[in-house]
Amino acid sequence: MYDSDLQLVLACRRGDQLAWEKLIRRYQRLIYAIPLRAGLDEDQAAEIFQDVFTTFFQKLNDIEEPEKLQAWLVTTARRKTWRTIAKSHTRPREDPEATDNAATVPDETPLPDEQLLILEEQHQIRTAVSMLDERCQKLVQMLFYQAQPPSYTEIAASLGIPEGSIGPTRARCLAKLLRILKKLDVHVFSDKR
Repeated sequence: MYDSDLQLVLACRRGDQLAWEKLIRRYQRLIYAIPLRAGLDEDQAAEIFQDVFTTFFQKLNDIEEPEKLQAWLVTTARRKTWRTIAKSHTRPREDPEATDNAATVPDETPLPDEQLLILEEQHQIRTAVSMLDERCQKLVQMLFYQAQPPSYTEIAASLGIPEGSIGPTRARCLAKLLRILKKLDVHVFSDKR
């Protein structure tokens, strides 16, 4: 239900609460990460996150290309992040005699495009993983979302499958994931590591 951004936006326009919740869950990590990666603190990131979704709510019926919702949200988050950074530079200093405050001045450089592409790619993969069946989601998360993946014995016990079937199950799950990514027209697995 509501696999595409277009479906989500149309459902949100109809007032569907479940669509709102799914949309926020789908994009919360990506939108929250943009101000954090630009050097803002968690409170500022939370404020920008809330402001982005408030703006989205206000402009919901004016968005001309709802199928490009991700790009709209990312652009809005970036602009709000830059404005927050710019405003912090215009505040008067607490100590007008201080000359060595370079360490406290936020970096004005925008979020590098390459970093933003990586964030978007990660978000798209997480979205695709969330569309897998429960067993595949759990297997992919156990194998690839942890710094130290559990042993095959632990995975087998957790999933309730024989240890020898983990490899073939992983292959089937990754094939399903690739099909979902293609359906979503996501191009990933570049050599950016």
